[in-house]
Amino acid sequence: MAENLKASGTIGGHLNGAVVSGCGVPCKMSWEELEALCRMERLQCKQLGVSRANINEYEVEFLCDYKKSKEEEFYLVKWRGFPDSQNTWEPKKNLKCRILMKQFHLDLEKELMRHKRRSTPKKLDKEVVSFLTQKAKHRQSLQRWEAHLNQTRNHPGRIFVMNEVDFEGPPKNFTYINNYKVGQGIVLDEMAVGCECKNCLEEPVNGCCPGASLHRMAYNEKGQVRVRAGKPIYECNTQCSCGPDCPNRVVQKGIQFDLCIFKTENGRGWGVRTLQHIKKNTFVMEYVGEIITTDEAERRGHVYDRQGSTYLFDLDYVEDVYTVDAAHQGNISHFVNHSCDPNLQVFNVFIDNIDERLPRIALFSTRSIRAGEELTFDYKMQIDPMDTESTKMDSSFSLAGLPSSPKKRIRVECRCGSEPCRKYLF
Repeated sequence: MAENLKASGTIGGHLNGAVVSGCGVPCKMSWEELEALCRMERLQCKQLGVSRANINEYEVEFLCDYKKSKEEEFYLVKWRGFPDSQNTWEPKKNLKCRILMKQFHLDLEKELMRHKRRSTPKKLDKEVVSFLTQKAKHRQSLQRWEAHLNQTRNHPGRIFVMNEVDFEGPPKNFTYINNYKVGQGIVLDEMAVGCECKNCLEEPVNGCCPGASLHRMAYNEKGQVRVRAGKPIYECNTQCSCGPDCPNRVVQKGIQFDLCIFKTENGRGWGVRTLQHIKKNTFVMEYVGEIITTDEAERRGHVYDRQGSTYLFDLDYVEDVYTVDAAHQGNISHFVNHSCDPNLQVFNVFIDNIDERLPRIALFSTRSIRAGEELTFDYKMQIDPMDTESTKMDSSFSLAGLPSSPKKRIRVECRCGSEPCRKYLF
């Protein structure tokens, strides 16, 4: 079989078709479908992992239906790589898919409860079977999206996806990116010089990188931010002598926590929750997207307002010239919801770019966040001059001449549900 495949083209994640005079014709069969065809035709293939020992083993894609008699339980099986017309009833004792069985019965139990039924019938209604099949296919689409996100990310923190509310699948026209995508006519000026410190935290030379603007180091030895929001953070850059373990390199290391994109139950769309405990003043994620001019942002903003949502983030640190648009290109921050009582705070960060009109937007925790808690930030966040807790973080800080904190451009009703909710975000 392997020799026959080689004669037809190159084997990869998706197989190429016949190669004639340097021309390639894409094959219409996926890797999984070709593997299933091999088993059905009793053919062995090393590349596909089909051998004499496992040629009779077929993979259960999901379970569609259930019935039971006095002696035995049966499941209707959708086999991976085979069409629905090839689904077969199999006795429970022949199946080795405990996880799929457990998930099937969890879905079944919820659906029966919705219909106010307490016990599992011997035979399921067509309506219930249709729901279970749709739920299984929906879960698969989210799992494929989850796998794609984790293949695309360049940060240590993993991404999980969950929707137990409805059948909404992965967002259309959205591309996951890890860094800013620069729009037409916009140039990022790279840092010309770096520091020469051996120990940036304890023995900074000429104030290290923050010394250029007479600011002290933004982080402590644990990487927690210790300056107030509104004050810029200057991290060591690619030109610096210090190594990757320098405590002044935090945001550039990317997301460190496992996060979950989940569908909210109160009509706020998708949201993000942390799957790990996050300490106070800890970097969580960046807000990234396409950098556009404010004129272009104004045009797009009218469109987004009619849709009832926005992903425009004004970079007005020194002047309102550029905006970040994460509507169609962004990272996991695209899915973070607003709250009038948030647990994340926005900071302006500069690393390899010295243009103060183009800071990187970093989100740090304002308090300890427990595992399972939703992450939120205030789209219209303002710095409170009476914020004594923030003042304690940096007693030398003055509000005089303070640049504004970046904020989202939004004109919609607030549905955060928090105690101090402002109701509208205008």
